[in-house]
Amino acid sequence: MKKVSNILDRKGSSVMTIDASTTVLDALRLMDDMNIGSVVVTDEGKYVGLLTERDYARKVILRGKSSLETSVREIMSTDLPPIIPENSVETCMHIMSENNIRYLPVFKNDQLCGIISINDLVTETILTHEETIEQLRSYIQS
Repeated sequence: MKKVSNILDRKGSSVMTIDASTTVLDALRLMDDMNIGSVVVTDEGKYVGLLTERDYARKVILRGKSSLETSVREIMSTDLPPIIPENSVETCMHIMSENNIRYLPVFKNDQLCGIISINDLVTETILTHEETIEQLRSYIQS
Protein backbone atom coordinates (compact mmCIF):
# COMPACT_ATOMS: atom_id res chain seq x y z
CA MET A 1 0.00 0.00 0.00
CA LYS A 2 1.48 3.32 -1.12
CA LYS A 3 1.87 6.11 1.40
CA VAL A 4 2.20 9.88 1.39
CA SER A 5 5.93 9.40 1.99
CA ASN A 6 6.17 7.69 -1.42
CA ILE A 7 4.62 10.75 -3.07
CA LEU A 8 6.96 13.13 -1.27
CA ASP A 9 9.96 10.95 -2.18
CA ARG A 10 8.96 11.13 -5.83
CA LYS A 11 8.00 14.79 -6.12
CA GLY A 12 10.02 16.30 -3.30
CA SER A 13 8.87 18.08 -0.21
CA SER A 14 9.75 21.67 -1.08
CA VAL A 15 6.82 24.07 -0.95
CA MET A 16 6.35 27.62 -2.13
CA THR A 17 5.52 29.96 0.74
CA ILE A 18 4.23 33.50 1.13
CA ASP A 19 3.61 35.68 4.13
CA ALA A 20 0.01 36.05 5.30
CA SER A 21 0.20 39.83 4.74
CA THR A 22 0.90 39.40 1.00
CA THR A 23 -1.77 40.78 -1.30
CA VAL A 24 -3.88 38.27 -3.18
CA LEU A 25 -2.68 39.69 -6.48
CA ASP A 26 0.98 39.14 -5.59
CA ALA A 27 0.17 35.59 -4.45
CA LEU A 28 -1.62 34.89 -7.72
CA ARG A 29 1.33 36.22 -9.69
CA LEU A 30 3.65 33.87 -7.82
CA MET A 31 1.31 30.93 -8.41
CA ASP A 32 1.17 31.79 -12.11
CA ASP A 33 4.95 32.18 -12.38
CA MET A 34 5.51 28.81 -10.67
CA ASN A 35 2.56 27.12 -12.45
CA ILE A 36 1.09 25.91 -9.15
CA GLY A 37 -2.47 25.85 -7.83
CA SER A 38 -1.72 26.50 -4.18
CA VAL A 39 0.82 28.19 -1.98
CA VAL A 40 1.64 27.73 1.72
CA VAL A 41 0.85 30.75 3.87
CA THR A 42 3.15 31.56 6.78
CA ASP A 43 3.17 34.05 9.61
CA GLU A 44 6.56 34.66 11.21
CA GLY A 45 7.81 31.58 9.38
CA LYS A 46 5.13 29.22 10.74
CA TYR A 47 2.47 27.49 8.66
CA VAL A 48 -0.93 29.15 9.11
CA GLY A 49 -2.83 28.02 6.03
CA LEU A 50 -2.95 27.40 2.33
CA LEU A 51 -4.07 29.68 -0.47
CA THR A 52 -5.67 27.95 -3.45
CA GLU A 53 -7.14 29.08 -6.73
CA ARG A 54 -10.50 28.03 -5.34
CA ASP A 55 -10.05 30.41 -2.38
CA TYR A 56 -9.50 33.24 -4.84
CA ALA A 57 -12.50 32.39 -6.98
CA ARG A 58 -14.90 31.98 -4.08
CA LYS A 59 -13.64 34.52 -1.57
CA VAL A 60 -12.47 37.40 -3.77
CA ILE A 61 -14.15 37.37 -7.17
CA LEU A 62 -17.58 36.20 -6.02
CA ARG A 63 -17.58 38.61 -3.06
CA GLY A 64 -16.49 41.62 -5.09
CA LYS A 65 -13.23 42.12 -3.20
CA SER A 66 -10.12 43.68 -4.69
CA SER A 67 -7.09 41.47 -5.32
CA LEU A 68 -4.91 44.54 -4.84
CA GLU A 69 -6.30 45.37 -1.39
CA THR A 70 -7.12 41.97 0.07
CA SER A 71 -4.44 40.10 2.00
CA VAL A 72 -3.93 36.39 1.73
CA ARG A 73 -4.71 36.13 5.47
CA GLU A 74 -8.31 37.16 4.74
CA ILE A 75 -9.07 34.36 2.28
CA MET A 76 -6.67 31.47 2.94
CA SER A 77 -7.91 28.01 3.90
CA THR A 78 -7.06 27.25 7.51
CA ASP A 79 -9.17 24.19 8.23
CA LEU A 80 -7.51 21.63 5.97
CA PRO A 81 -7.15 18.23 7.66
CA PRO A 82 -3.47 17.58 8.41
CA ILE A 83 -1.93 14.29 7.37
CA ILE A 84 1.35 12.54 8.10
CA PRO A 85 3.80 10.78 5.75
CA GLU A 86 2.59 7.38 7.01
CA ASN A 87 -1.00 7.97 5.80
CA SER A 88 -1.99 5.82 2.85
CA VAL A 89 -2.91 7.19 -0.55
CA GLU A 90 -6.37 5.66 -0.09
CA THR A 91 -6.87 7.45 3.23
CA CYS A 92 -5.95 10.77 1.62
CA MET A 93 -8.34 10.15 -1.27
CA HIS A 94 -11.16 9.55 1.22
CA ILE A 95 -10.28 12.69 3.19
CA MET A 96 -10.20 14.82 0.05
CA SER A 97 -13.41 13.34 -1.30
CA GLU A 98 -15.32 13.68 1.99
CA ASN A 99 -14.16 17.27 2.50
CA ASN A 100 -14.36 18.32 -1.17
CA ILE A 101 -10.78 19.62 -1.14
CA ARG A 102 -7.83 19.29 -3.52
CA TYR A 103 -4.82 19.83 -1.24
CA LEU A 104 -3.60 18.45 2.08
CA PRO A 105 -0.75 19.71 4.25
CA VAL A 106 1.67 17.00 5.39
CA PHE A 107 3.21 17.29 8.86
CA LYS A 108 6.02 15.39 10.54
CA ASN A 109 6.78 16.13 14.20
CA ASP A 110 4.37 19.10 14.02
CA GLN A 111 6.39 20.66 11.18
CA LEU A 112 5.08 21.11 7.64
CA CYS A 113 7.01 18.74 5.38
CA GLY A 114 5.02 19.00 2.16
CA ILE A 115 1.74 19.47 0.36
CA ILE A 116 -0.02 16.82 -1.66
CA SER A 117 -2.69 17.44 -4.26
CA ILE A 118 -5.40 15.29 -5.74
CA ASN A 119 -3.22 15.17 -8.86
CA ASP A 120 -0.38 13.66 -6.80
CA LEU A 121 -2.74 10.95 -5.56
CA VAL A 122 -3.99 10.16 -9.05
CA THR A 123 -0.42 10.00 -10.38
CA GLU A 124 0.64 7.68 -7.54
CA THR A 125 -2.37 5.44 -8.19
CA ILE A 126 -1.54 5.23 -11.90
CA LEU A 127 2.10 4.38 -11.14
CA THR A 128 0.98 1.66 -8.73
CA HIS A 129 -1.31 0.17 -11.38
CA GLU A 130 1.50 0.25 -13.94
CA GLU A 131 3.81 -1.56 -11.50
CA THR A 132 1.16 -4.22 -10.90
CA ILE A 133 0.63 -4.70 -14.63
CA GLU A 134 4.38 -5.07 -15.20
CA GLN A 135 4.65 -7.61 -12.38
CA LEU A 136 1.76 -9.61 -13.83
CA ARG A 137 3.36 -9.53 -17.31
CA SER A 138 6.62 -10.79 -15.85
CA TYR A 139 4.83 -13.54 -13.96
CA ILE A 140 2.89 -14.68 -17.03
CA GLN A 141 6.00 -14.69 -19.23
CA SER A 142 8.07 -16.72 -16.79
